[in-house]
Amino acid sequence: MSTLKNSVQLMGHVGQTPEVINLESGKKLVKFSLATNEFYNNNDGEKVTNTYWHNIVAWGKTAEIIEKYVEKGREIIVQGKLTPRSYEDKNGEKRYITEVNCNEVVLTSKNS
Repeated sequence: MSTLKNSVQLMGHVGQTPEVINLESGKKLVKFSLATNEFYNNNDGEKVTNTYWHNIVAWGKTAEIIEKYVEKGREIIVQGKLTPRSYEDKNGEKRYITEVNCNEVVLTSKNS
């Protein structure tokens, strides 16, 4: 059970073409957003859809697979861990972000 302390699995659609960054070390980094949807009926019986956006990053072999096979709109499943980090924006203000550090990707047969 200890391996499940920081584990996340998401199934959704890729929001934009993954950004590929080739680092000087030879490592590859890929960044993209993933949209997941939640459906429910409200008190009036109307179907409601909530869409949530997740920041995904992947390294190495996983990044290479994403670069080769994943495009905007593709439905995929990612598995990884939540990683918080901070950075300074162009105005010098400190910003905080939580990303899913993806270590596994599954390409679904549905390609929307």
